[in-house]
Amino acid sequence: MLDKVARTLRLSDEDNVVVATERTEQGVTVAPGIVARQRIPFGHKVAIAPIGAGSPVRKFGQIIGFASQPIAPGDWVHEHNCDMGPEHGAFNRDYQIAEGARPENILPVEEQATFQGFRRANGKAGTRNYVGILTSVNCSTTVAGFIAREIERSGILDDFPNIDGIVALKQANGCVIDYRGVIFDTLKKTTWGYATNPNMGGVIMVGLGCEGFQIPRFKEAYGVQESETFRTMTIQETGGTRKTVEAGVEAVKAMLPTVNAARRETLPASELILALQCGGSDGYSGITANPALGVAADILVRNGGTAILSETPEIYGAEHLLTRRAKNKEVGEKLIEIIHWWEDYTSRNNMEMNNNPSPGNKLGGLTTILEKSLGAAAKGGSTTMNAVYHYADPVTEKGFVFMDTPGYDPVAATGQVAGGANVLAFTTGRGSAYGCKPTPSIKLATNTPMYERMVDDMDINCGDILDGVTLQEKGEQIFREILAVASGKKTKSEELGYGDNEFVPWQIGATM
Repeated sequence: MLDKVARTLRLSDEDNVVVATERTEQGVTVAPGIVARQRIPFGHKVAIAPIGAGSPVRKFGQIIGFASQPIAPGDWVHEHNCDMGPEHGAFNRDYQIAEGARPENILPVEEQATFQGFRRANGKAGTRNYVGILTSVNCSTTVAGFIAREIERSGILDDFPNIDGIVALKQANGCVIDYRGVIFDTLKKTTWGYATNPNMGGVIMVGLGCEGFQIPRFKEAYGVQESETFRTMTIQETGGTRKTVEAGVEAVKAMLPTVNAARRETLPASELILALQCGGSDGYSGITANPALGVAADILVRNGGTAILSETPEIYGAEHLLTRRAKNKEVGEKLIEIIHWWEDYTSRNNMEMNNNPSPGNKLGGLTTILEKSLGAAAKGGSTTMNAVYHYADPVTEKGFVFMDTPGYDPVAATGQVAGGANVLAFTTGRGSAYGCKPTPSIKLATNTPMYERMVDDMDINCGDILDGVTLQEKGEQIFREILAVASGKKTKSEELGYGDNEFVPWQIGATM
């Protein structure tokens, strides 16, 4: 045992910890002249230098926390001896806004990668062709589900092979809300974003009739007209549950030929809007899958496409790395304002930013939100940050952008899809079970053991980076998979049927 040398990773010369790439027993050498003083779990950290109480713990060359007690070389470093500390939780970061911004070398259109997608009448590009049933209030979600179930039960979709399916997007709000307030505004943006996402070929919107989120007011806000691919109805006006289900089924049947008329054609990768997500993160997320996805995002940007980084609580402590990449002062300051809003938001609700990471994250080796954020931000690659958006805002800028969302994956992804994302890549170390409709979700495993356990859920194994596969090679593999999925290849989550319950708009304001 004492002769054994553990496999560890030191991610920067400035680090005073290394990461164990295998479970390491007490007494095993972890660095020259240093042995583990306790058992070190897979993916966790071990000190390679003395760290005095109150001194920074460094990983990725950045501060991930502070020693809450003296830490000796060989000690397991985790929440028992490392935390944010009340006096350190808001330690100053040097934002250096726009100092790292640079013009991107975008490939000419004729040299860009391509995919087989659906060109919509408004010029946008879809990767899927769904019929969606949206709801204005929780009271109409059951009816929306009945309509979708009746269409699926009838088997009529078998006659329309260019349609990917029908999805009822149910939500839990919409009633007692102020039409001048943040809940109404957010729900309006999110619902309209889904209705106009290019992966939707046709939409039915079902309401109750007396709710706060009124369909007529929604239609007026966006200048929406009824058409052969957009219909609305309310249960109260239509005559109750049975009649609304019947009317909804007939409305869907009437639009199927038009939706089915869409055909895939060759489109440039510049039409792709990629949502970047991570969930169930572990100690390898910031070492394997996240930076590999960042490489793929950089490739997409070079091909003229768009990549959306989100989950604001999960870039907290790493936002200074993003503000350096802001294209100008306005973009950088907008991100800082959002960070300050979150600090106030959590404080008002008797929480703190370090409530994230979750218990599962901690079991996987993540100790503080600073550590998690440094790894999560790696999904955004290295290109200039061209814009910062509020939740569910339409994403109009090309290149790398940021959208303010919670860290909770379904809520975050809902905002990105509402913003226009037509494909999604989701990294996980613990094994998040997630899928999305109408936007396909590609699952990237951070470590090989989890990938092998959950191979039916995972699309790509990034754990082989620990065995010598380079980040560049893995990023290119991910980019090829993005193109294949955008062209119609089904992801593992699609094959399993995920996506019917993952529409979760952010409820920011007060529910009365």
